[in-house]
Amino acid sequence: MTRATGLSLTASGTIPQELLDLPWHLPLVKWPADVLAALPRGISRHIVRFAYLGGSVIAIKETSERAARHEYRMLRQLGRLGAPCVKPVAEVTGRADEQGEPLSPALVTRHLRFSLPYRAVFNQMMRKATLQRLIDAQALLMVELHLLGFYWGDVSLSNTLFRRDAGNFKAYLVDAETGELHPKLSAGQREYDLEIAQINIAGELMDLMEGGFVDEDVDAVATSGQFIDSYRGLWHELTGDTAFNPDQQWLMEERIRRLNELGFDVEEYDIRSASDEGHLLLRPKVVDPGHHQRRLMALTGLDVQENQARRLLGAIDAYRAAIDPHGDEAVAAHKWTQQVFQPTISKIPRELRNKLEPAEIMHQLLDYRWQRSESEGRDVPLEEALPHFIEDELRGYRDEAILMVNPPTDVMRQMELEANSATAEDDDAGHDEDASAWYS
Repeated sequence: MTRATGLSLTASGTIPQELLDLPWHLPLVKWPADVLAALPRGISRHIVRFAYLGGSVIAIKETSERAARHEYRMLRQLGRLGAPCVKPVAEVTGRADEQGEPLSPALVTRHLRFSLPYRAVFNQMMRKATLQRLIDAQALLMVELHLLGFYWGDVSLSNTLFRRDAGNFKAYLVDAETGELHPKLSAGQREYDLEIAQINIAGELMDLMEGGFVDEDVDAVATSGQFIDSYRGLWHELTGDTAFNPDQQWLMEERIRRLNELGFDVEEYDIRSASDEGHLLLRPKVVDPGHHQRRLMALTGLDVQENQARRLLGAIDAYRAAIDPHGDEAVAAHKWTQQVFQPTISKIPRELRNKLEPAEIMHQLLDYRWQRSESEGRDVPLEEALPHFIEDELRGYRDEAILMVNPPTDVMRQMELEANSATAEDDDAGHDEDASAWYS
């Protein structure tokens, strides 16, 4: 291949040779098929392609030099702060074609395995309850980012990826082009982000309703309002005051326990006198998401989503109660990992291992066993339930680890519906009709 002499790649750590060998001398629209991951046609305000990099998949977005540099640095800073977001790989500048004509700079990010664009979550008729879980995940993401001082500026479902999380979803930021980091966000900044989110989410849901992908009794405007309510409820719980008397220490413990149940650890809190004589006010000062994740990681070494961790901790507690109720928790967790979790996951056929994350497989298997036990009126062993779960449930799932590489036909059909609609409404030459609509 021809490599432009002025090419500049900014990356943290060692730059893989495969990244250098990509055809940077060609505009993305002309990249050969052998380096690209197959994706459906859609609409994006940027030209975006997904490419293979070693054994993984990366997203490449052509943009301006200033935007690429800003978003690369923003994603790196968010990553260092522990924010749920995609990982930046490199910022590429100095691109030129074989005639020396300049090409657009590019931002490279790593594909988040087992993540779902919201359109893929909606690829079949979505029930109202499932939609609410998706909206709640988006609200939690907003709260987490705002707590870090991140102003998003372009909040939408399109700029978010979702991972399944033990019956719920975990949301990840995928586009930080308009974002800003501050020591602390003002109420006005948060409110403006919420206003943008409410408008964008309502519009996205209306588009989905036109395509028949959401229950017809769903109100798009009301649902976007529920997003606001969910955000405000979480924000108040995490940052609001709790009033108590000096002899009501249990109220303080109850507040911290509620935060733990929401998945947050309280690293610091303020206690100050209230205007009412004798009353004290408790306000969490530093809250850190991942309470159950950290506990499971310490006990087993498993790195999973927050609700998955909650579910697996419950399974460990049940296992401990059955084998040694008074035994050490760490010992029981180690035994459960070695004797239950790992042997179970190892029995999943190799061709089915891209269906779901291992922790999500275990969660759904536990649900399946419970339902089977209830229907049969007996305690069905996990080993007995496993082969039935594989055939009855798992085999019919999509390969979510590679969904963005090989999307199902119903997702592609929806992409075409949205592409046709968007093309009719906006014939702006700045839009790329050949780009993935799963990356904004």
